[in-house]
Amino acid sequence: MLDLPKPPMVGTMECGRSALEFDDYMQGPPDIQSKSLSAQIYAQLKYQLMAARLQPGDRLKIRDMAQSLGTSETPVREALLQLVRDGALEMKPGYYIRVRRLTLREYLELREIRLLLEPHAALKALPNVDDAFIAELEQIHETLIRAELEKDYPTALLANYEFHFSVYRRSEMPQLIDILERLWVQIGPLLNFLYPFGHPSYDGPHQHLNVIAALRNRDADALADAFRDDLIEGGRSFLKYLESIEPEKQP
Repeated sequence: MLDLPKPPMVGTMECGRSALEFDDYMQGPPDIQSKSLSAQIYAQLKYQLMAARLQPGDRLKIRDMAQSLGTSETPVREALLQLVRDGALEMKPGYYIRVRRLTLREYLELREIRLLLEPHAALKALPNVDDAFIAELEQIHETLIRAELEKDYPTALLANYEFHFSVYRRSEMPQLIDILERLWVQIGPLLNFLYPFGHPSYDGPHQHLNVIAALRNRDADALADAFRDDLIEGGRSFLKYLESIEPEKQP
């Protein structure tokens, strides 16, 4: 089985969880270590947001993070301000920075964009997929299913992120990937509501299995449909839950 990274602990960012060591904090996508310190912090926080490691409302304290990382506040502040500009974090008076919770309207807008771009990324990835990659994708999906059965929801969310972006990055279209990451960095924290409130359900096979079958058969139409239906069919309970918790508009 594919050994997915363990869910990082983010307590040093005032998230109500255990303390995070520097080495653990800097784990993430493999190219992070070649970046400047500010870029490393930004890349890792972006990774944790996309993979639903941070939750809406989690507070990020510049001073505490800088002390934990053994660095000045400047690179931490730069990374956080970039994520504010990305729409993933929000700044309150007095440098109070926290993870944003999207409104239902914002989520639906980003979902509509995803329905256009993610099937396209998958189609562009299709010529670059081989049997070894498909086998790896099967392992990621098995990790997801096992985590759901064991109610290990952080691992399930991470596996879902890895499944999708493993395919998208095969498109070899860095500008498209950058756009998708800017969508997921906003949506990722909201996915913490997926389990157990909006658990994905399907009328037939899991759409991830349809993705794998389409990749194996080199079926472009089926591949695009599977990614589209995964978001629509698999996300219908999630959407209903978001609708149920959306604050009523004030008169």
